[in-house]
Amino acid sequence: MRTIGTVLKVGVVAVALMGVTGCAAKYRTHGYLPPEEDLQQITPGVDSRATVEDVIGVPNATGVLDNSGYYYIESEVRSFAWQRPKVTDRHIVAITFDEAGVVDNIVTYGLEDGRVVPLTRRVTKTSDGDIGFVRKLFGNIGGINLGDVLGST
Repeated sequence: MRTIGTVLKVGVVAVALMGVTGCAAKYRTHGYLPPEEDLQQITPGVDSRATVEDVIGVPNATGVLDNSGYYYIESEVRSFAWQRPKVTDRHIVAITFDEAGVVDNIVTYGLEDGRVVPLTRRVTKTSDGDIGFVRKLFGNIGGINLGDVLGST
């Protein structure tokens, strides 16, 4: 009898430990941020795009309109239980280039330097949004012409 009680206690403790560890916050790092030593190797006014890619690597993002810069982004995201994941830290290294493709400037930004940009989802509404499924299904029954189906003119 004593063995069943011991096994039951161990089982309860194991379930409690799994419950506690399941509620622990999880941190994940996304992206790539070049080390400071690698950034020191790049000289503004001397190095080009190819040199930057050789020393640091291919960027996470580039300038959209005129390919004016390379952006290396690293974010730390905290996930906890049922809550929505939250970005707790973000660093961005922006390397800008002049018209000739030579490094113009290297700037590092943090999460405190940015501002939140709300992303909106634009959905085109259709005119049949108020029509129910059954009406859509049977809506064309009266519009079928037997002559069109049989191919006679």
